[in-house]
Amino acid sequence: MPVHRVFELVLQREQPGVSLTAEGSALRSSTGQRYFAKVGSAGGRDQFIGEAESLKAMERAAPGLAPKLIACGIIDSDTKERDSDVGRPYFLSEYKDIGSLTPTAARALGKRLATELHAYKSTEGFGFHVPTYCGQTRQENGWYESWPECFDALIGGLADKLKRQGSYDSLCKQIEEVRQHVIPTLLGPLVIQPVLLHGDLWSGNVGVDRSTGAPVIFDPSSYFGHNEADLAIGKMFGSIPESFYTTYHEHLPKSEPQEEYALRQDLYQLYHYLNHTVLFGGGYAGSARQKMDRLLKEVRAK
Repeated sequence: MPVHRVFELVLQREQPGVSLTAEGSALRSSTGQRYFAKVGSAGGRDQFIGEAESLKAMERAAPGLAPKLIACGIIDSDTKERDSDVGRPYFLSEYKDIGSLTPTAARALGKRLATELHAYKSTEGFGFHVPTYCGQTRQENGWYESWPECFDALIGGLADKLKRQGSYDSLCKQIEEVRQHVIPTLLGPLVIQPVLLHGDLWSGNVGVDRSTGAPVIFDPSSYFGHNEADLAIGKMFGSIPESFYTTYHEHLPKSEPQEEYALRQDLYQLYHYLNHTVLFGGGYAGSARQKMDRLLKEVRAK
């Protein structure tokens, strides 16, 4: 594939005279380093920025756990190849050759998540300073004083998208019940700090660096929230090895009340089932309804 000139120009700021060639899904520089690069459409600017800001935060919290961002910006008249390039976002990061997560790497990931990423706290509150994208779904973010407010806003954003799609009236009514009754009941009593989350930590976004054997996480949609929210999707859609969870909780125990951990996981999984309903349609709506039925039943029984 052709290499857009913006990437050589970015690298030449620090490495004068460097050139790039395409090598499979990566770019290789004349110095031998490999990079991951992409150029988006003008409408994808916020998504590129959200990923870049997520990676920057993750590098501060847990250096090397995710690919390091090199540059993210907007092509202008000085970096364009053609006039239609102007306004398009670009993204450049280090390249990691990623394989499937092994049990050993899963244990290492559990420790790093618990002791580094989920130990990195916000001074601004719960949320994030820019929108991020879980898949193709925009999370508006912003800052909130409490976790129930933040999570309610995340769920509310999905409800608004489902309302606009139509044909989900009964599902949306049930979502409102969850917002009114379940979120305050399960999340209100928590005494927690806002810590940095990956935001979309399913099995397809974790792996192992083939050159080092170390765990890698990628494609984040970060925000600062309850650490347990990062654990939920890992048991959906092709589970992360159990050794990850065992090691994680050895370093970071379940939040109190621990007896409500499973219900909180159902609530956090609900977000992802609703998001998949937004993205892929009604097949996931049934799973979302099952989660909400259980949550509402358990909360009403309290």
